[in-house]
Amino acid sequence: MRETVDDLLARFNALHPRVIDLSLRRIETLLNKLGRPHDRLPPVIHVAGTNGKGSVLAFCRAAFEAAGISVHQYVSPHLARFNERIILAGREIDDDRLCHTLSAVDDANDGSPITFFEITTAAAFHAFAQTPADVLLLETGLGGRLDATNVVTCPSAVAIVSIDFDHQGYLGDTLEAIAGEKAGILRRDVPVLVGDLPAAARTVILERAHDLGAPVHQHGVDWIHAVSASGWTYNSSDRTIAMPLPALPGAHQLANAALAIALTDAANPALLSDIHWQVAMTSVEWPGRLQQLTEGPLVETLNRGQELWLDGAHNPAAARALAKWIRSRNRPVHAILGILETKDPENVLKPLVLECASVTAVPVHGHRCFSPEYLATTAQAHGATTARTASDIKSAIERVATEAPSDEVILICGSLYLVGQALAARQDQVNCS
Repeated sequence: MRETVDDLLARFNALHPRVIDLSLRRIETLLNKLGRPHDRLPPVIHVAGTNGKGSVLAFCRAAFEAAGISVHQYVSPHLARFNERIILAGREIDDDRLCHTLSAVDDANDGSPITFFEITTAAAFHAFAQTPADVLLLETGLGGRLDATNVVTCPSAVAIVSIDFDHQGYLGDTLEAIAGEKAGILRRDVPVLVGDLPAAARTVILERAHDLGAPVHQHGVDWIHAVSASGWTYNSSDRTIAMPLPALPGAHQLANAALAIALTDAANPALLSDIHWQVAMTSVEWPGRLQQLTEGPLVETLNRGQELWLDGAHNPAAARALAKWIRSRNRPVHAILGILETKDPENVLKPLVLECASVTAVPVHGHRCFSPEYLATTAQAHGATTARTASDIKSAIERVATEAPSDEVILICGSLYLVGQALAARQDQVNCS
């Protein structure tokens, strides 16, 4: 009987412990059975943060690949296909390799309780250890201290990109508590890059770095960035680079790009030259983060001149960044959004609704989410002039496209899973044996 990737991933979901005790015990046990693949990795750059960590790694990957440096990458969640999480030497893991890897990890685990993220992280390490590469870009899933990726004990450099409120049930309900969890990826004598953090969070990170003797490189102290007439500039004590604006839209991406430069310089300053970063600015890709869709069945629903954009903003800080981008558009934007039950809908909606010409709430099918009726009511309570519901993305787009003038923008947001469903509409599911 042939098993698909989906079959194996469904079985992994069924292994989920009744109660999640955040620890590294389960994944360490499994990795020991697999021969400790996390000890046989290329140099690791490990990144944590509430938002921006995937974008920082996307910039790093683009620059490394511009320099001909072979890259493994691990990120989560995926948008349309699980394969997106595991990049092997610059290529998304193919279905055949993924099936064999998941099967090997499933056999080693032998039915023991384990979370989905833990067992799939073990699978990623198993694949990485079997394929040569020059560097591994590693993104935490949740927090840092007890995140499954934190079994890697000797990274070349680590970064804390941002700290804001998200996952409070696991990480704590103060910025200091959240920072303490993120700081768990810091290692003795390993450089730590600190983004533009709130003062309370920064203090926690700096104190932890001091305790470990970890060299600290801070935004605004060791590097800065500034918009220029032709793009932007990166400045540190070691170099100044004049850059084109990045292919990733949004002012916040300049900060992410600057941190990526500082991060790779701290890990190995000899690897990347100015030209590699200049190329990276135009070649960088990070789907679902202020991404314009230009083809597929959803785009075909639009009228001439209308645009369809996607952004996975799902927490208050990301919503604030998205609202800033909406203001910069200088044209009406209509939001189609869904929000998971684990998120903070009021503080996601507050920054967005006053910037949007309309809000259409939809369910995030296949996930526990707030009802569209609740989201529409909440949007109205925070000042939305037009707030309604639809049964799915397609019907929402059809309605907005019919009512909106030809030069307006439709934005799908509020959940990476919702964005993933929009992206999946243009892809065919592929099985493997």
